[in-house]
Amino acid sequence: MITALLVAFAVYVLAGQQITEKVKAWCATAKMPTIDGKHVAVVALLVAAGISFMPSRSSTPTPEPAPVPPDAFSLRGKFVGPTAAEDASTMSALCGELADCIEYDGQHDQRLKSGVAFDDLRIAAREMRCKGESIGARQPQVRDAVHKFLDDAVGSSGGPVTPESRSAWVSAFRDLSRAAADVTK
Repeated sequence: MITALLVAFAVYVLAGQQITEKVKAWCATAKMPTIDGKHVAVVALLVAAGISFMPSRSSTPTPEPAPVPPDAFSLRGKFVGPTAAEDASTMSALCGELADCIEYDGQHDQRLKSGVAFDDLRIAAREMRCKGESIGARQPQVRDAVHKFLDDAVGSSGGPVTPESRSAWVSAFRDLSRAAADVTK
């Protein structure tokens, strides 16, 4: 709509006076048609049809993200000590990145072909990000909960990865990321 108005304004600026003169000349010589009820009805129907096909803005706001189900995996109360918030934040970021990496790999080269490769990626990323320090050593309750969660969610097989198991790993790491982020809120 704005584009049409801008184009009309530009045309008026460039040739407004000539157009006005031609319209006045045509109106002076043109025979005005007679308009009856049938013509009004047709115009009204055309306008209604045009309005119904126009894209409309939704009056409903963008929905909020789905609430976390009450039975979702949680790490609340498991991070303790002076580094608890920092450890939770680091774990959230690390697990989110791992999920993204595994998902990306599945859509491209697929270098990560086994559960062992996923675990090696996790260990290498943790060692690089944490510079050799272990969040699990500082947070044993978290370590134990995460170990159980991963065993339940993806199993303990280090064998070949199927598209379904890759999806399960991505989902599990995203759940871990969310659970760790929830601790810091």
